[in-house]
Amino acid sequence: MRLTVLAAAAALMITGTPAVQASGGPAVPRIDWTACGPDHPGFECASVQVPLDYDDPRGATTTVALARKPATDRANRIGSLFLNPGGPGGSGVDFALGAGDTLSRNLKGRFDIVGFDPRGIGRSDPLHCFASEADLARFFEGVPGFPYRAAQERPFFERYRSLGPECRDDQRIARHMSTADVARDLDLLRRAVGDRKISYLGFSYGSFLGATYANLFPDNIRALVVDGVLNPELWSSGRQVESDRIATEEEFREFLRTCDEAACSFGPQSGKRWDALLKSVRAEPIQLGDVTYTYDAVINAALGAMYSPSDWPAAADLFDQLSDAAAGLSAAKAEPDYDNGFDAYNGNVCADIEFPRTLGAYQATARYAAAGSEFGPAWWWGNAACADWPTNPDRYTGPWRTRTNAPVLVVGNHFDGVTDFRGAQAVHRQLAGSRLLAYAGWGHTAYQVSQCATDHTNAYLLSGTLPPVGTVCPANPNPFLPGVAAAEPLFKPAHRR
Repeated sequence: MRLTVLAAAAALMITGTPAVQASGGPAVPRIDWTACGPDHPGFECASVQVPLDYDDPRGATTTVALARKPATDRANRIGSLFLNPGGPGGSGVDFALGAGDTLSRNLKGRFDIVGFDPRGIGRSDPLHCFASEADLARFFEGVPGFPYRAAQERPFFERYRSLGPECRDDQRIARHMSTADVARDLDLLRRAVGDRKISYLGFSYGSFLGATYANLFPDNIRALVVDGVLNPELWSSGRQVESDRIATEEEFREFLRTCDEAACSFGPQSGKRWDALLKSVRAEPIQLGDVTYTYDAVINAALGAMYSPSDWPAAADLFDQLSDAAAGLSAAKAEPDYDNGFDAYNGNVCADIEFPRTLGAYQATARYAAAGSEFGPAWWWGNAACADWPTNPDRYTGPWRTRTNAPVLVVGNHFDGVTDFRGAQAVHRQLAGSRLLAYAGWGHTAYQVSQCATDHTNAYLLSGTLPPVGTVCPANPNPFLPGVAAAEPLFKPAHRR
């Protein structure tokens, strides 16, 4: 979710001062909350200082920005519910400001809804690889969204590999952006708000943060929900492509099946039309109005639509127009002030994961990814940004199997093309005592999309009540059917986790 929160910017500059010094450990910051501004009535914002390097907990610090919707039922307040919207690179501050009212109502006003920008992201000492938004735009000029022809591979690889030195130079935060350090920040924030145990709701990449927290602090959990789940063993080892190469294809085939079932604009025989469209656009770009669609743009449009079935009818209309157009064609350094989501995504991923260093290794894995589906290379090639970017020494790479003091709720969709159901099954196996809640539908994450999954999640967060073993929430109606308004998730992230 991306919201512009200019009115809150001044409030976010306020810095908490240390309140408690744990013996031999970092100071627990005092959070000095203040109103976020007139655009966000009822919300409070702050920023605090946390250790830049937890190996030197009393040394240099970095800033973490927060926003919260205070509990409205103060008499029955449970504590704080910490959020992460995914990414990596997503702003938890924006997420709280955008979804805090909804979450507060869902949870009967009994939580302070707290979002924070993880270190290096948004308002939290942001990593910037470019001098300006114009420089960021120039980085993407002349390279495809991902290479789909052999001649594109080396230029793409060299362009993305150049990010490593560019982002690391003279930016100390770049050396301290691992998810393990974010989890340590999260535990410090838990202590700062006065909670004995943490309550947490994490989506997508936020599931990796949740799993990392659970393994580093297994005794500090009150209620922890991960929804849209990455398998941390695959993600942290750089083997996520094993899932990516088939997960999006599985959901996309459901997109085609439900399209034909409902006689959508891209049907009938939408599978054959899709194959013909890809063959055409791979050979030659398609002009549609003022926009030129290349093969990578079409693949990325399909991949983006897999985040939410509410986008499926519009995607089907686009593919229908492109197919018709294809058929007709055949017949005839300043101060950075930009959204640093792209920089932050790479800053975190490259901090956590040891990726290959050579073009040949990327080419070999791209062939493996392409053997799974046409979506595989689209997920894989962006990792070339990490080819000349060393991992952080404080990263956490496992073990991922632990027993937490309270059961974790793991939520996964049967057809999630971004973080597939196998990831949820894996985390359920890894976290002893956890409970798996399945949603038999489509899209990325289930909360606020499936009423059944939402109700079970709310009950767990409020009282610790787990869904019965083996619970599978039924799929929503076919999103292509007339009169069906597909439910929107709490957030619709950019093309990241």
